[in-house]
Amino acid sequence: MTHDSDVLIVGGGLNGPALALALAQNGLSVTVIDALPLETRDDAEFDGRAYALALASQRLLQALGLWPALADRAQPILGIKASDGHAGAGPSPFVLEFDHAEIEEGPMGYMIEDRYLRHAMLQAMAETPRITHLSGETVVAQEVQPGAATVTLASGRVLTGALLVGADGRKSGVAERAGIKRTGWDYGQTALVCAIGHEKPHHGIAHQFFMPPGPLAILPLPGNRCSIVWSETHEAAAAIQAMDDEGYLAALRPRFGDFLGEIHLEGTRFSYPLNLTLADAFVAPRLALVGDAAHGVHPIAGQGLNLGLRDVGALAQVVVEAHRRGEDIGAIDVLERYQRWRRWDTATLAAATDAFNKLFSNDNPLLRVARDVGMGVVNALPGLRRRFIREAAGLGGDLPRLMTGRPI
Repeated sequence: MTHDSDVLIVGGGLNGPALALALAQNGLSVTVIDALPLETRDDAEFDGRAYALALASQRLLQALGLWPALADRAQPILGIKASDGHAGAGPSPFVLEFDHAEIEEGPMGYMIEDRYLRHAMLQAMAETPRITHLSGETVVAQEVQPGAATVTLASGRVLTGALLVGADGRKSGVAERAGIKRTGWDYGQTALVCAIGHEKPHHGIAHQFFMPPGPLAILPLPGNRCSIVWSETHEAAAAIQAMDDEGYLAALRPRFGDFLGEIHLEGTRFSYPLNLTLADAFVAPRLALVGDAAHGVHPIAGQGLNLGLRDVGALAQVVVEAHRRGEDIGAIDVLERYQRWRRWDTATLAAATDAFNKLFSNDNPLLRVARDVGMGVVNALPGLRRRFIREAAGLGGDLPRLMTGRPI
C-alpha cells in the first residue's frame, strides 16, 4: 500500500517532534499532526514554564542536533537538596544533598525554558525534508487496515502511514479511539507552577522541600530566577491560584523561605491537577503511544518529560532497526519490542513516585521519623548517594542509543 508517510505522529508538543526528528534523520518519512496553530506553538514570550532535563535527555537532544541552539539558554543542575518540614518552620536537620562532582559525566541535568525547547524543535522540523508538519489540525477518526493506519482530520483530509503514534497527552485521543484503557487515580493535589526572580544566586542547586500537603520544587533557571512546582490540596491550590500576585507571593514566602532573598513573580501562573494515569498497553496493531499518552506520573521527581524522551529514544531505535532489516515497522511483533523495553521501566518509576508522594505528603510523626532517618542514611553513604545521583541524571537502566549521545 502507498503511504502518505511512513509514520504519522499525532501531537506536536515535545515528544512528537523529537520522535519525528529521530525517525526522519534515519531515513523515514514522518507527518506530525499538531492541534495548535504554529504561531501559538512558537510563541517566544516567557510564560514561566520550564523543564528539568536529565543528563541522558540532554544527550538525546545533542544526538538529534538540537543542543547547539539550546546550550546557551540552559542552566546546569549542579546539585540537589531534599528536605522535609512545615511551611514557615524551616526544614528538618536531615537534608539529602547530591553534588554533580560525585559522578564523572558532568552536571546531573539542565533546566531549559519551554519556549526555547519548542522553538528549537519547530525550527529543526522545518529544516528536515522528510518531515511534514501540519499545524492547527486535529484527528477525528482513525482506522487500522491491512498494511496501513489511516487518520481522518477535521479538515476532511485523510492520511495513511505504516505506523500511527499517539503523542497527544494524558487524554490521548489516539489511545481512546484504539480502545486502550487506562489505570490510575487522582492524588488530591494540584500543582501550582510559576517562575520567580530572587535577590541571591542559586548556584545551580535544585531544592525539593517536602511538606504535608505536597512537595515544593525550586529549580534553577539562568540568572537569578527559579521555576516553581508547588503541590497543594485541590481546595488550597484553587484558593491560592485565585489570589492576586501579592496574595500568591504571600502564600509562597513561608514555604519558600528567605535563602534566596526577596522574591517576585515572573511570567504566567499555571495550575495542573495531579493524577497517575497509565495506559493498559503501549502498543496495538500499527499503533504506539509515547510520553503522557502512555504514562502520566506525579511530578515529585521531575521525570515526566524525561520518561517521554526515553520512549522516543526506544521507539525510534526499534522502528529504525526494523526498517533497516526490511521489516514492517507497524507489525505488532515489532512494536511489542518497544513495549517490552519501556513498560517495566515506566511502571517501576510510576510506583516509586506514587509511594514517594504518599510517604512524604502527610504529617504522620512515625513516617516523618522514618523518612528523615532514611534521607540521613542515604546522605551518609557515598556509594548509595552516587547511585541515586546517577538515577537522577537518567543514567540507569537499558538506555536507548540516543540517550547515550550515539546515533541509532
